Amino acid sequence: MGTMYLEHFGLKEAPFSLTPNTEYFLNVQGYQEALNTLLVGLENCDAFIKVTGEVGTGKTLLCRKLYNSLGEQYHVIYLRMPCTTEMDLFFAVAKALRVKEYSRLTKPELLNAIEGKLATLHRLGKRTVLLVDEAQTLSPRALEALRLLTNQETETDKLLQIVMFGQSELDERLKNPRLRQLRQRIVFSYSLKPMDRHALGLYIHHRLFVAGYEGDVLFTPKALDMLYKASNGIPRVVNILSHKALLVGFGQGMHRVTDQHVSRAVNDSGSSTGAVKAPNLSLRPELQLGIAVLIVCGVGLFLFEHLGV
Repeated sequence: MGTMYLEHFGLKEAPFSLTPNTEYFLNVQGYQEALNTLLVGLENCDAFIKVTGEVGTGKTLLCRKLYNSLGEQYHVIYLRMPCTTEMDLFFAVAKALRVKEYSRLTKPELLNAIEGKLATLHRLGKRTVLLVDEAQTLSPRALEALRLLTNQETETDKLLQIVMFGQSELDERLKNPRLRQLRQRIVFSYSLKPMDRHALGLYIHHRLFVAGYEGDVLFTPKALDMLYKASNGIPRVVNILSHKALLVGFGQGMHRVTDQHVSRAVNDSGSSTGAVKAPNLSLRPELQLGIAVLIVCGVGLFLFEHLGV
């Protein structure tokens, strides 16, 4: 069904995949502003930058867009794993920096080895940036370990800059009195917000265009209105519902997505944050009966011609 789905709508690839793809990054309502804030903060050598947002608002996509936007003067480390202890975090950074036999080192030895790698990169004219995705999963001890890493510096520059991306729970974690020194080092903060109705329309059309769609407007205004109402402008939910609405339209042989298709997609999801599953594209009973009769007739004809029954 996947290939037929693409051919039916004239698409080269699925436009509403949940996998973050920076080719689909769109300059709408705060996302480009957030990217610019990050780039300026890193250019100013700020030690800590924080980006927060609710589930599905596009933090990981922004993180990857930042990763791809940094020039050759940056050495970028991408970290996306829960770290419950400071040593877990130190090991992850040491592994990314290719510290030899890091797992056998004591904490002081590990910090010295990391500092040595960072200093070498600095001498080569590189700025090292650590991107921490899903930072709300870090324990307070691991968050404090991030601060310790930024203590490593020359007389004029930090050897490591850190950008944290996390859900709103990250802000709650940072209220811990033990993390007040870390809070004080966060120079730039940005909060991603859901899209408004206008931005949602641009978002839908942009993703379709990137996916190769060249036809007339595919989603009707009423369909977009319903998408906005059901998703509250959260990109991940928009993708889920849009994908399902396209499947419903395809199942009906339609070449435009209407509010009725979106309504079926919403009902199929059960809630605006439901997991993706194929929508019910069952045929009406009379059509099911007609298809069954055709199948029986076809089998009978085959037996008569080939077996002489």
